[in-house]
Amino acid sequence: MLPMTVREIESAVGGVWWNPREDAPSVSAVCTDSREMLPGCLFVPWRGERFDGHDFIDSALEAGAAGTLCARLPADLRPDKFYIKVDDTRLALKALASAYRNRFDIPFVQITGSVGKTTTKEMIATVLSAGLKVLKTPENFNNDIGTPLTLFGLAPEHQAAVIETGMNHFGEIHYLSELVRPDIAVISNVGDAHIEFLGSREGILKAKSEIFDFLKPDGVAVLNGDDALLNTLKLPFTTLRCGQSEGCGVRVSDVSDRGLDGTCCRITTKKDVYDLTINAPGQHLVYCASMAVAIAELLGLDHSQIVSGVAAFQGVGNRMEVVRLPGGRIILNDCYNANPQSVAAGLEVLAKSTGSRKLAILGDMGELGDHGEAAHYNIGALAAMLGIDMVIAIGEKAEKIAEGTLASGGCALHFPDKDAAKDELLCQFEPDTSALVKASHFSMHFETIVEFLKAQDYQD
Repeated sequence: MLPMTVREIESAVGGVWWNPREDAPSVSAVCTDSREMLPGCLFVPWRGERFDGHDFIDSALEAGAAGTLCARLPADLRPDKFYIKVDDTRLALKALASAYRNRFDIPFVQITGSVGKTTTKEMIATVLSAGLKVLKTPENFNNDIGTPLTLFGLAPEHQAAVIETGMNHFGEIHYLSELVRPDIAVISNVGDAHIEFLGSREGILKAKSEIFDFLKPDGVAVLNGDDALLNTLKLPFTTLRCGQSEGCGVRVSDVSDRGLDGTCCRITTKKDVYDLTINAPGQHLVYCASMAVAIAELLGLDHSQIVSGVAAFQGVGNRMEVVRLPGGRIILNDCYNANPQSVAAGLEVLAKSTGSRKLAILGDMGELGDHGEAAHYNIGALAAMLGIDMVIAIGEKAEKIAEGTLASGGCALHFPDKDAAKDELLCQFEPDTSALVKASHFSMHFETIVEFLKAQDYQD
């Protein structure tokens, strides 16, 4: 982060500097967690459902913060620290990040979608990095805290920014888009994720389309051209549709699925033809690649940079990560999150994997509302249809996955929780078995299952 003076911060957030002094230091970092203070940073306390960061202002300052931007002042003010009072620290953080973002005249790519936002972000950032210095959203910093903190990472060397934005309610993408103000807006797809709060897929489309509220007038929309709902959008922007359908301006063809070794495909644009190798499993990655190609062309990368950029993509942690263990055992670690579309994609990868035996370890999918029971049941039916040898369903909602599998002629077992399933997991994870591990991360934490399976001393 480039330095900002206390006066610049005060002006940007419309706050009041409570104890001004001439020798106040500039700030080169912003922190929202009092446990992770950087020397000389600005501490911005956050009010959550179970805590109020204002209670930790003194400890944050003691840990090295130069000052705080707060809605409630401490009882005693330290003369060696600065205090800027605002009405709402959430809005103040947004205003500060927006002012900081204004310092950079580079292309901003904003991404949203129901499934694969992070993978799409990583693919685009990887390809652009073949020719540009790129800032990208780290980890899952895609909300009203993470997006501002990402933007504070902008530095003079950056030539492009790739920003992932998530949501589960109306208005959230609007809020983040006003902050990012993209030159290029990307929607990866429209699925059932968060349908509990948005009512229908049409509601999800409306919420995702908030990304266009602050797209620059000469900006470009990049969309999944095989998504029926996205194809209903008529936008006042240049629009690039990416996919396998005939109407796509960025056309995917000649797809060759190599299972766990990745996918090869050809992508044809108005400018060029690219024969690509994606070195990560999942045929759905051709959509990420086609969007990355479209954006890389827009930003001036040449043919060789684009091809090498796609080949350099290695996937994302806990998202279809291939873990190879003794005895030909393979874990498809896709446990970061789950919704019907992503679980279906995971099952398809599992079905094409090299193991002679296929094991699906599946948990609850969250935020599906009234669609939940049918969605879980249908996932079980799909597993049976794809020939998955055994489904281990874990969790209250996942019982319907087991029911759907059994009703469709497959094999399944249900367990109420992970601990109850451990013995059976070891029993089923035989030599030459490929196992998919997938559930909604916010409730299931299935990464512990992956670590449990990795930690065993397999003697075959």
